[in-house]
Amino acid sequence: MNQRPTLLVIAHGSRDPRHAATVTALCARVRKLRPGLRVEVGHLDFNAPRVPRVLERLSAEGVRNVVALPLLLTRAFHAKSDIPAVLRETAARLPQLTLHQAEVLGPSRLLTDALERRLEEAGLRPGDHRSTGIVLAAAGSSDPEAIAVIAETAREWQRTAQWCAVRPAFASASLPRTADAVRALRAEGIQRVAVAPYVIAPGFLPDRIATGAREARADILAPVLGPAPELARLLLRRYDQAVRASTRGDSAPLAA
Repeated sequence: MNQRPTLLVIAHGSRDPRHAATVTALCARVRKLRPGLRVEVGHLDFNAPRVPRVLERLSAEGVRNVVALPLLLTRAFHAKSDIPAVLRETAARLPQLTLHQAEVLGPSRLLTDALERRLEEAGLRPGDHRSTGIVLAAAGSSDPEAIAVIAETAREWQRTAQWCAVRPAFASASLPRTADAVRALRAEGIQRVAVAPYVIAPGFLPDRIATGAREARADILAPVLGPAPELARLLLRRYDQAVRASTRGDSAPLAA
């Protein structure tokens, strides 16, 4: 790439206005961390602008290199299928534009650092780790790879942070649900249980996680990751990795 590529953050989109507002705040933090880097947002569904429209506008403005970064925590259907399909279809219509797709955000220690930040904001103290069980509550997926990554994230977070226990839960597609995971930790004799939503922005599934936490009387419910500084730094890390891979020739541009 001959010039600094534009960063296109690809969000799923939601009917819930809090989702788009959170993505906007996160990208504003990324711009503040990396002055001079052009950061754009495109949505797959529900919100405007959609990904193809953003790329068409960038091409018309003379932009030639773009790194498309999925705002996703795991490699599931969106990262493997529909995002590459949208990018390839658009690349076929805009041959002057070079597109590279960055890796998804997870797994990363920065994500668990952000989770711990949110738990502390919700009232958990650093000294509470050994006596607290955590429910790592993700959106859920039918993709076995994505579910396995969440389970491994829970195990690694328990090991490195020395929580009493960390158990995965899911708001859709997979089991257990948040409420069931909270009750299971109680059944193991764990007195303090905290729910850590492993989601980026508010919306229907995060609300379902919160409902499950309240239903099972979890002691602490953390907010979603949102525009956490760790998350903004992780976006830039994935962007830099994609740029280095393209410069070395390890990553081919997307094409139809």
